[in-house]
Amino acid sequence: MTEHESAQQEQGQQQGRGTVRLRRGAAEDAGAVTQVFLASRAAAMPYLPRVHSDEDTLAWITHVVLPDSTVWVAESEQGDVLGFASLEGTELDHLYLRPDVLRRGIGSRLLAQVREASPEELTLHVFQRNTAARAFYERHGFTAVDFNDGSRNEENEPDATYRWVAGG
Repeated sequence: MTEHESAQQEQGQQQGRGTVRLRRGAAEDAGAVTQVFLASRAAAMPYLPRVHSDEDTLAWITHVVLPDSTVWVAESEQGDVLGFASLEGTELDHLYLRPDVLRRGIGSRLLAQVREASPEELTLHVFQRNTAARAFYERHGFTAVDFNDGSRNEENEPDATYRWVAGG
């Protein structure tokens, strides 16, 4: 455990919310990560069309996201996956939390872990209508650098590219 992770665990205990542990994602997390992904998107972005079945989403998490990205999961003391983040190069591909654990600092902890792995810069894409996510990233120093009409994503939903640069 890094010094950063230890301090974050201590902070979680002080807030009376129990310990949340961050660890690297593994193949056996595929089912839980898929459930977090689906539940988070349904709660935060009900306007999005469902372009894949749950089974196809599980296959994608299993065969693409987990093996091809660096993935961290946030796990409760009981071993429940509460959220996850995935990084590919300098792109934060995913950061999702279960809807019942929002605003507890878990997303910030996952983002801090991602920044440790990519300390110079990060980019990400977020749907323009996902104002809560946009505000989260802006609070963490990200700046919108591009807006798109949705032609670059399979949901055809307008999105934005955000960038964070160390020291900037």
